[in-house]
Amino acid sequence: MTAIAPSLLQELASRLEWAGAKTFGAVGQTLGQTVTPAKDLRFGDYQCNGPLTLAKTLGQKPREVATALLAALDVADFCEAPTIDGPGFLNFRLKPDFLAQRLQTMQRGDRLGIPPVPHPQKIILDFSSPNIAKEMHVGHLRSTILGDCLARVLSFWGHEVLRLNHVGDWGTQFGMLITHLQTTHPAALDQADALALGDLVALYRAAKARFDEDAAFREASRLAVVDLQSGEPMARLAWQLLCEQSRREFQKIYDGLGVHLTERGESFYNPYLKAVVQDLAALGLLQEDQGAQCVFLEGFLNKEGQPLPLIVQKSDGGYNYATTDLAAVRYRVTQDRAQRLIYVTDAGQADHFAAVFQVAQRAGWLPPTVEAVHVPFGLVLGEDGKKFRTRSGDTVSLQSLLDEAIARAAADWQSRNPGQPVPEEVVRTMAMGAIKYADLSQNRTSNYVFSYDKMLSLQGNTAPYLLYAYVRVQGIGRKGDLDFAQLADGLFTFADETEITLAKHLVQLPEVLMAVASDLYPNRLCQYLFELSQKFNQFYDRLPVLAAPEPERASRLGLCDLTAKVLRQGLELLGISVLEKM
Repeated sequence: MTAIAPSLLQELASRLEWAGAKTFGAVGQTLGQTVTPAKDLRFGDYQCNGPLTLAKTLGQKPREVATALLAALDVADFCEAPTIDGPGFLNFRLKPDFLAQRLQTMQRGDRLGIPPVPHPQKIILDFSSPNIAKEMHVGHLRSTILGDCLARVLSFWGHEVLRLNHVGDWGTQFGMLITHLQTTHPAALDQADALALGDLVALYRAAKARFDEDAAFREASRLAVVDLQSGEPMARLAWQLLCEQSRREFQKIYDGLGVHLTERGESFYNPYLKAVVQDLAALGLLQEDQGAQCVFLEGFLNKEGQPLPLIVQKSDGGYNYATTDLAAVRYRVTQDRAQRLIYVTDAGQADHFAAVFQVAQRAGWLPPTVEAVHVPFGLVLGEDGKKFRTRSGDTVSLQSLLDEAIARAAADWQSRNPGQPVPEEVVRTMAMGAIKYADLSQNRTSNYVFSYDKMLSLQGNTAPYLLYAYVRVQGIGRKGDLDFAQLADGLFTFADETEITLAKHLVQLPEVLMAVASDLYPNRLCQYLFELSQKFNQFYDRLPVLAAPEPERASRLGLCDLTAKVLRQGLELLGISVLEKM
């Protein structure tokens, strides 16, 4: 028998596929897709309902299909004899001795027994993407945290991940701001840091108001964009100063969150925009509509049932987001040689990316061999259930949100440790971890309520609860004067059901990480780690560890050590640091 894959779900699916094909031909191969973790562990660890569906296709009874399948299926090296339940469900239970061997494999390796994928991909992950001359806000928090987590998980599997920050650093907004600053704060156009970023934000709003109301200002702004695009020295200097100032402020936030990005803003693709329009025209995809150059989309209809257009060149000859995104797709496929493109933005941009991907595919710039995925996320809500805003109704700046989280974490720590000096690094780790976990633990497509109190709680599905489980293991080491790293590899033995439950959860880590890399939902990993913490606490509260006789003592210490290693690795993939003490 060949070596068993780290993902037991994948291994079981592969063997069911083989047995199904051997017994029923090609139609039986689908059985591999029907195995799942068991919902009720009383019946086993994995289950398969494939015989019920296959029986309809074959015109046989489900139990007959299940019986024939088991006759060809060999899982004796890691499972007890499978059983048939009800009309034709298959149940699989892992062998205790196999569990013990798998735990040893996880304990010995620096990757918890999980090898990298055999065929790594070049993946471009586009996330965060704030706009120059604007403060980052809570929407950027979601994109930044989700994108960073996905990049970490994909990199863990061995993929080459390019983390791109597609900042808004080009276009009408700059012409508008530069024109406004010429009359209000001209020093800001040729002197570094003449204004604070907060002042720039207020001035941007004022410029936008003038742009909307004043035709002359609008025309002057358009001419300023022309100057910028043509490389006029003073326009370029003003643009560079504004970008550098914003970039430094953004970096403070990224440093605080422990997020690393490669900036490649909209301006990067400016030289390629003209060719996008020309080549779409040469392919016969462009049509003129009210003076604009458009590609009419398939499957996108207006109220009258007519195809909707994707505008790639405006009636005044200018370009827009769609043009830039098409140029980016083309560059990332042809120049970066990416095999998978992932865009992490709010759900409101779903139609935009669906349209861009369709046009890129029709143009041949996004071939079938390259996967393009939009990863949408919902809104951040206040505790009143409305969009999260300041009391004055403004969007909450990301820096103020992070500062408030640190202040709240410090107050929380002080309340539990009265009279003690507040450890700044511990508090910062708690605050950043709490914010990240509160976001990542949600289904990303849903809106979620932002609550400092809930995210800093030691109870429930929170970062502090997980960190406390990790700290608890470190406390065992200190109490027993142990160095877990120096513990000899011992055999795992299971004398109690809580040990087996914990062991079975530990060995599910590879399939959880595989699911996150595939469907891009980090909350799967959060839920796994939360349940791991629960199962560890149940095990630790029920059974003695340091006071247990051998060989139970060594085995239980091994379970504690492995739980801590999995928690550390899992939290690291979420972008959260662990603490040795709390």
